[in-house]
This record gives sequence, structure tokens and C-alpha cells, in this order.
Amino acid sequence: MAGPVRFGALALLTLSIVAGASVAWAQAYPSRPIRAIVPFAAGSATDQIARSFSARMTESLSQPIVVENRPGANGMIGADAVAKALPDGYTILFGTNSTNAALKSLMKKLPYDQDTAFTPIGYMGSVPLIVAVNNDFPAKTLAELIALAKAKPGEVTFATASTSQRISSEMLAGMAGIRMTHVPYKSSPNAITDLIGGQVNMFTADFAVMLPQVKAGKVRALAVTSTKRAAVAPDLPTVNEAAGLKDYELIAFFGAYGPAAMPRDIVQKLNDAINAAARSKEVLDRFSALGMETAPGTPEAFAQRTALEAVKWAKAIRDSGIEPE
Repeated sequence: MAGPVRFGALALLTLSIVAGASVAWAQAYPSRPIRAIVPFAAGSATDQIARSFSARMTESLSQPIVVENRPGANGMIGADAVAKALPDGYTILFGTNSTNAALKSLMKKLPYDQDTAFTPIGYMGSVPLIVAVNNDFPAKTLAELIALAKAKPGEVTFATASTSQRISSEMLAGMAGIRMTHVPYKSSPNAITDLIGGQVNMFTADFAVMLPQVKAGKVRALAVTSTKRAAVAPDLPTVNEAAGLKDYELIAFFGAYGPAAMPRDIVQKLNDAINAAARSKEVLDRFSALGMETAPGTPEAFAQRTALEAVKWAKAIRDSGIEPE
């Protein structure tokens, strides 16, 4: 019996050492810089929000958060890099509705399971989009744009550089009974440049990307994609008000995710830092002026929100008639 007893004692000792090391690992976290992958281009709304949050989180965690842009495939490239990373808290994703809610309905096959490949860490906020056109475009209102598109099917072009931008435009077309021509872009800054230059007629994008161009008079805003007018642009009608499209709504959200199986203590430390950033004057002052609403909460609440958003975006994609690629 001595052999089995010694073996059992050794196994218990090994488990104790591993458990103790795990606790020490979490308590020491973070002990080096954290890599935060943004799955969209520099200058995009996700990039702007990520860099602002990262600066505040760096203060809370006493370690630099290094933002790395990995754009492409509606955010899939950057998301895939995080899904395959070690779950040690040193690689995180600043994701969106594109990467963590809509992609599985847009793509026939993902290189990861969207529902199980990530650990939800913290919610950062949400923001509606602005429907805008080139200043020389003949339609002055959304109703006029719809009338023009009905008279000339396929001649009105719209730009997209993310899932939310594409679905918002496809939903608008579907609900209005019009056909427009889709022009995909790799990044929002590139799409904005072509909208301003007249290479594309319409672009629906986040406030962070579009509102500065509207205020500068470089493009003409027609509507917001929320069901209520935005406090920062109270004169801008909703899509429903502008075109009578009842129940039209599309809101983009932002949040931090890690690879699956991250230690709970590490998730909580990152969540605390995200919530502190969401409450900070710097973040509130900058992004409330761009229509963003923050809502600090727990990782569990963010996981529930992500699951609900996946259902909502799946329906929006089906209703828009978008076929998986």
C-alpha cells in the first residue's frame, strides 16, 4: 500500500504547486506590456476608442498597452490572431459587433468558433452611425436619396469598410425597397476620402469617423441609425423620421475580449481597468461628443450582451438578404 499512498501524496503536492503557481501568476499580472489587437485600420472608430481606453488602462495596470492594428476580412484577421493566442492576458482584442457578433452569420466558415474562442472581458460602449452623402450628390435628404435610387436602380453607390457599415446600408436598401451598388473598402479613412472626393455616393459610418467630416462641411449628413436623435447632433433626424422606415435601428458596440480559458483573476483586473477608463473624464469628454455611450459592467454581463448581440445581428443579416461569403 505504500506505493499508492506515496503516489497519491505526490499527486496532491503537484496539484498544490500548480494551483499556487496559477494564483501567483494572476497576482503578479501584469508584469510586462500587454498587446491589444485592433482588427481595423488606424483612424477607424475602433482604433480611436482602443487607443483612448489603452491610455487610461495603462495608468490603472501600471504596464503599457501596445495597440497593434491587424485589419482585414471585416475584422476576422485580427480576431483570429487573438483566438489562437495564449490565454495569459498579454494578448487581448478590442472587438466590435463585427468580430464578436456578426461574423459567424456573414462567413460560411471562420478559422475559430466565434461563440467559444473568446473570453469576454469588458464592455466599452456603443455608438450609432451617420448616413452621409457626397456634397455634390443631388439628393438633399434621405427620402430624396431613396426616390433617386428607385428611379435609377443600381446607380447609387455606397461604401463600406466594416460589418456594421455594410449591414446598415443593406438594411436601409431592403426596408426602402431600393437597389444600390456596394463598394467595399479596407478601411473607413479610405472610404471617407472617396466619399469626399465623389468616387462613391453614400457612406454610413460611426460618429467618430463621420461627425468630424460633417462638422467640417466636407460631407452632408442625412440621418442617424438609432431610434432616437443623438444628443451631439440633435438636428439630424433618425432614419425613421427621414424616410418613414419604422423599426430601423443599427448600433455598433465595442468591447475587450481575450482568448478562451483566461484565468478569472486576470479577466477581473482587465475588467476593472476598462471600467475605470469608461468612467474617466478624458474618455467621457472625448467620446460623448461623438455620440458614444459607455456602460461599465462585469465580464458576465458583457458575455450576456455579446450573446444577445449575436442573435440580433444574425437577424439583421438575414433581413438584409446578405448571403454568407
